[in-house]
Amino acid sequence: MPASESHGRAPRGPGRGRRAPDGGASTVELALIMPVVLVAMLAIVQFALVFHARQIADGAARVGARVARAAGVGAQSAGWQRAAETQARQRVALIGKKVLENPTVQAWQEGDERGVTVRGNVTAAIPLLPGMTFTITARSGGPIECFRPDDGTGDCQ
Repeated sequence: MPASESHGRAPRGPGRGRRAPDGGASTVELALIMPVVLVAMLAIVQFALVFHARQIADGAARVGARVARAAGVGAQSAGWQRAAETQARQRVALIGKKVLENPTVQAWQEGDERGVTVRGNVTAAIPLLPGMTFTITARSGGPIECFRPDDGTGDCQ
């Protein structure tokens, strides 16, 4: 009888029918590598949240600054701070209330410029590191806009 026909059994070649000497090693490797992969993925998500929160704060500061600058000067500009801060808060609440936590909005005026500053903390994607917080600050402003009639009358002071 030829050697390949050994009573209906499959022929034994290298690695067939024997247990590999590294049995279970891939499971141990996966158990060691998986936490590193998970932390790397959560870090990517965290930095994406930081980027998104920065965009939200910048947008809210721009909206508030637009209101502050367009309010004019003198008696006609009464209440510009409240209006600018309200618009910025509404923008944060509309777009990023879950991303930008504890937002603070402050309108400011420096000389003939007005604007808004928005600050807040970014939501943590890595719950195991509660001490690691990211604070976002966005500031936007510009010169106070002065609207004059076409006839040249009016004063912006």
